[in-house]
Amino acid sequence: MENTKNNSIGDDNKINRRKAIGGLGLGIAAVAVGPVFNAAAAPLSAAATAVGLEDPTTKFPKPPFKEQKQPWPGLASKMDPRPDHGETSYKGSGRLVGRKALITGGDSGMGRAAAIAYAREGADVAINYLPAEEPDAKEVIELIKKEGRIAVAIPGDIREETFCNRLVDEAVKGLGGLDILVNNAARQQTRESIMDLSPEDFDATMKTNVYAPFWITKAALPHLKPGSVIIATTSVQATDPSAELFDYAQTKAANTAYVRSLAKQLAPKGIRVNGVAPGPIWTPLQVSGGATMKKLKSFGGDTPFGRPGQPAELGSIYVQLAASDASYSTGQIYGAAGGGGQP
Repeated sequence: MENTKNNSIGDDNKINRRKAIGGLGLGIAAVAVGPVFNAAAAPLSAAATAVGLEDPTTKFPKPPFKEQKQPWPGLASKMDPRPDHGETSYKGSGRLVGRKALITGGDSGMGRAAAIAYAREGADVAINYLPAEEPDAKEVIELIKKEGRIAVAIPGDIREETFCNRLVDEAVKGLGGLDILVNNAARQQTRESIMDLSPEDFDATMKTNVYAPFWITKAALPHLKPGSVIIATTSVQATDPSAELFDYAQTKAANTAYVRSLAKQLAPKGIRVNGVAPGPIWTPLQVSGGATMKKLKSFGGDTPFGRPGQPAELGSIYVQLAASDASYSTGQIYGAAGGGGQP
């Protein structure tokens, strides 16, 4: 009888413990699951709404493209089809609030895509461009201002060292500082043979693509504090050069070395240096002498995606490299070539 009683008491205690633990478990589960149910029930913000899948092979125009030619340096606004720089598609999320960026070649191409993206991420932006590119630059300035950010337009030829120094000074004054430098502007002219390449052409390409980033970086460094970033636009031409882009390809290899060397030099100072290596991207470079008419008509068609890229498809790369959450990335080259080229 005693054993029976003890067993009965033990069973009662087990039952009570089961109830208590079970109740506790339900409570924990309710606490753990509760926020999930609440989150699911809560309306999503505009920035967090679901975006449907997009097939990258059909997202943008494919060749053949119509014959078209413009005098150097060309205007994006006169291209057919007109390039997409993210004017209507790029949505910011505050990743660069308070930052101050200078972008060379900010009127079109990757520079314009970066300028639009930076402004929508909360940065103030200064852009440099050639005076002939003023119509495109005005559009960019308006887009930056529309985001409530400071927009500084600084036209001029970066082949001149004195202007490069003035460019940085004006950017710093206009923005109230500088912590993002994007050396993006480039000159590209196709020449079938080295025998067709004049010393003047060679010199112009070298000064635009190699000397200018050197001069601008030297002028900017005294203003860059730890946490600042430098981004160079290089190219797949650095590692897989085309026969007819003899001089341009050399400059892009130099830009790649610029990134890897300078990153090591500036890392102890807390300044990151990275590069973006585009493949065939639909920009004014192509219609203003950067490609033969034959190549222009089929531009980008030999990539695995079967089309050229649009500048808008690289805007987010420039944002990521500038953002503080990429703090361990330096000396890197980020490719965007539609499945072709290197890196």
